[in-house]
Formats: sequence, C-alpha cells, structure tokens
Amino acid sequence: MRRLLPVPPDDETLDTLDALADAYAYPLPRPGRGAVLRANMVASLDGAAWHDGASGPLSSAADMRIFGVLRALADAIVVGAQTVRAEGYRPAKAREAFQRRRAALGQAPAAAIAVVSSGLDLDFSAPLFTAAVVPTLLLTGAGADPGRVRAARAAGAEVVVAGDGALADPGAVVRELAARGLTRLLAEGGPRLLGQFAAAGELDELCLTVAPVLCAGGAPRIVTGPPLAVPDRMTAVGLLEEDGFLFTRYARTAH
Repeated sequence: MRRLLPVPPDDETLDTLDALADAYAYPLPRPGRGAVLRANMVASLDGAAWHDGASGPLSSAADMRIFGVLRALADAIVVGAQTVRAEGYRPAKAREAFQRRRAALGQAPAAAIAVVSSGLDLDFSAPLFTAAVVPTLLLTGAGADPGRVRAARAAGAEVVVAGDGALADPGAVVRELAARGLTRLLAEGGPRLLGQFAAAGELDELCLTVAPVLCAGGAPRIVTGPPLAVPDRMTAVGLLEEDGFLFTRYARTAH
C-alpha cells in the first residue's frame, strides 16, 4: 500500500498493521469535546454507498485491512440499526496483533458495538448480543418501547437513553459514549445516521475508500439527509493507494 499524502520523502509503503495503525492514530478531541467521532465508508466512483443493498461488493482486501485497523483503534463502533440488519453485524473481535497497543491506551480487548436505534427492532438472539467480548450498547430515545428495552437488556445489551424524544440525539450519542470512557468513536453508517451526525456538527473525521468501479442505479450517497445550510469543509490529511483503490482521510476544518 503506497502513501501519497502526506507526501513521503521516498516511495513509502505501509506493509504492516502497525504502520497502518500509526497512520490512522486518533487525534486529540476538539476543544470542548470529550470524544473524536470518525466515520469509515466506501463509495464507488459514481458516488454509490453500496451495490445491491450492501457495501461488500465495493470493497477489496486492502479496504478490509484498513477496516480492521480502524476497528482495532476504536473504543466503540457506532452504527445504525438498518445497517446492522443489512450487513449482518457481529461483535468486534479481540485481535492479538493490537492487544498491546490497546492495553497501553487503557482500552478493552475489543471495541464495543454501539447501535443507534429508535424502534429497537433487532434480533436479540443474534451473536451481536449473545457473543460480544464487551456488551453491545443500544442508544435510543426516552420514548423507546419499554418491552423492547427489557428484551435488549435481557439479551445482555446496555441500553443508553440519548435523547428526550423517540429518536436518539446525535450530540447526546457522542456525549453518552464519552461519559462511559469511550472517546475514540468509529461510525460505520449507514448514510442516514452519518447525515444526522454531519447536520449536528459532530463528525470530526471521514475515512473514505473510493472504489474503482461504477455502479449506477439508485444507491444513496455515503451521507444522506437534509442539506447542510453551509457545506462542511474538510481538510485532506491522508491518502493511500492499492490496486486502484484510494483510501482517503479528511479532518474537519477548524473554523
């Protein structure tokens, strides 16, 4: 994997997991914030966030390698319920290659999966809830159905109220996770959830894989929802390449 940005002094390659982990190390939180929210998404050349309802057809071995590294660096992986259902989410794994790094930072052996859901319409018998190394978190609004809340807790999930209404509030999601010591956050979609984080000004970084394919069709972009009043400017801080795939990293521009 070649590094293109920051411009290396020579033809630098990142051939080890440690080198990739160093390249994607979390920055410090913005002033006044207790956490950093990073998103990781993949898109086709024509802007599709998935093909045939899933992101897998847009991925590659290199993309999955970075996907694994980003998960291994995170305290919590934040994802919407629809993505959990569509992608068949499972718990994050405790990977031996990252245990020393995680222990040095005071992290759990694996990242917690934090599912944002209003209806809690999830299969609580799935491994995401029954086989997690650390308990799965469910972030929802105060108006969530009490029966679903009880079922989630019976399955071993930790239910977190992050908003006064039926829906979880994006800012409250970040604050509640940070209050639990989960300060390195990785959002993996879907597009509607990322749209909510972007509209609330909560997204600090975007790691976007650009796949060298065309999809056409009606797939959404990686961020969907109402347009922002002013486009949110991001600054390019990293760019890698392998087999025609571009692995970009953008940080929120300081205002």
